[in-house]
Amino acid sequence: MSEGDVKRVPTGVADFDSIIQGGLPNGSVVLLLGDVGGGGLEFALTSAAKIGIVKEFPDTRTFMLGDAGKGGLLPAKMCYVTFSRSKEDILQDVKLSFNRDFYESLSSNLLFKDFSKDYFVHTVVPTSWLGVDQVGGLFSDKKEDGLLESLVDFLDTNAPGSMVILDSLTDLVVSDRVNFQDVIALLKGIQRMAKKWNAVFYIILTDEILDRKRQQMIIDSVDGVFKFEWAKFHHTSKRQRYLYVEKFMSVLPHLDQERIARFATLITSQSGFVVINTERVG
Repeated sequence: MSEGDVKRVPTGVADFDSIIQGGLPNGSVVLLLGDVGGGGLEFALTSAAKIGIVKEFPDTRTFMLGDAGKGGLLPAKMCYVTFSRSKEDILQDVKLSFNRDFYESLSSNLLFKDFSKDYFVHTVVPTSWLGVDQVGGLFSDKKEDGLLESLVDFLDTNAPGSMVILDSLTDLVVSDRVNFQDVIALLKGIQRMAKKWNAVFYIILTDEILDRKRQQMIIDSVDGVFKFEWAKFHHTSKRQRYLYVEKFMSVLPHLDQERIARFATLITSQSGFVVINTERVG
């Protein structure tokens, strides 16, 4: 398959898409690995919000996605999977952080799936605190330790043709009730199925929450890794967010050709996650 035959899904970050040939190859599983507050979640939310706006108002396509993303493939559906936070909590953060258009787009276009009941089973957190309903599925008869099976049920039904935000892998890997090898097997399965589903996955993980070996096992189980990092300016206490592409076979050659080392980024209430400039080597 030639470069021109690859269907790409815009990230919604226009300056980034202009360099990576219009977006992510359909079927990509991308790990958003970063410092706390580094921008990984905001990147995913910006992508979903802008695509949602374009799906509702097609005339806004060039304005929202830029020239590079205007010919890209838009997912048929967008899903937001959470293990420990409620839909209301997430949307409240969006409402306080971004403009009204982003909030309305995400609240109306995202299919939320809250696995809190499965995640907090056998912990001190009472079910009365969670306020979520259990939905049946292939593994619905499994009452204990069925979190990953329930997730598989949900993805098997909803992932085809979708953009899926998994918030967050950190919740799974720090839980002593979830086997780490099962998480790796699940990621490898998602990576295989994403190609058949024609789905794009954004999977969020806090950097250095795991030891180096386990983090590398996760990196080896996905197609691409975008790293979001805080760094201090020279001779000042001010900090700047940066985006690095650490792994992505179909993206890195375009960055190497442009000799791009990293992207300086900004998060604004009006535009969400934005690339403000690119830092080149040499």
